[in-house]
Amino acid sequence: MANAEECRTALEQLSRNLAKSTGKVRKAAALDRSLTCRITDLDLTFSGRLRDGRIEDVTEVPGAPAEKAEIRLTMTSDDLVALVDGRLNFAVAWAGGRVKLEAGFRDLLRLRTLL
Repeated sequence: MANAEECRTALEQLSRNLAKSTGKVRKAAALDRSLTCRITDLDLTFSGRLRDGRIEDVTEVPGAPAEKAEIRLTMTSDDLVALVDGRLNFAVAWAGGRVKLEAGFRDLLRLRTLL
């Protein structure tokens, strides 16, 4: 099981990866939306803002998020690290129920490019 610092590092790397992206991926990530990433095995939530292809203003709180973000991810700590490291494919993890993604219909359509 990854720890909270490893999860934070993975989210920072994800932000850097999104910022370097181009084409359709860059366009899909160029949203301005609130974002939460619930880490079930650590019982904590990272909250931030997806803005212009970066994840900004990340905070960490124990338990479930206090407010419903516009984009919500739920997974284990190991799955977050594996996704960012490229050892786990997001579409496969999502289809298998290991990762949960919730968002408005328009955002889901736009985010499908990232899958």
